[in-house]
Amino acid sequence: MRNRRSLTRSPSAAAQRGMSLIEIIIVIVLIGAVIAFVGTRVIGGKDRGDYNLAKSQVSTLAGKIEAFQMDTGRLPASLDELVTQPGDASGWLGPYAKEAELKDPWGRAFDYRTPGESRDFDLVSLGKDGQPGGTSVDADIVYE
Repeated sequence: MRNRRSLTRSPSAAAQRGMSLIEIIIVIVLIGAVIAFVGTRVIGGKDRGDYNLAKSQVSTLAGKIEAFQMDTGRLPASLDELVTQPGDASGWLGPYAKEAELKDPWGRAFDYRTPGESRDFDLVSLGKDGQPGGTSVDADIVYE
């Protein structure tokens, strides 16, 4: 025989028991802790990715500066000469770069100096913080 329930009887107190306020708070705190942990990992990964991208951009941009020099017989006075032909550059075969390539992943222009300290030119990204020096993702990225 089937176990029939009466429509008029209410379930027992044990069957109606839900989560207490303390249990709800504990669950919310645990969820927050997991989200915070995952968030720091994701954000830290983006910073490392941007830093590695900047290293690659410095190297690529230096190659474009050297291509400009090979074609024109001189170094560009500014990085803008890689995008727009200067009036005095015979042999210019550019554009060598796009305007967007003249900024690091943090949106700041690369620091370009000619003559450089130890070579014909210096090309530097100041890292995430935009300040000289630093460590980790805030360190300068220098073309060597």
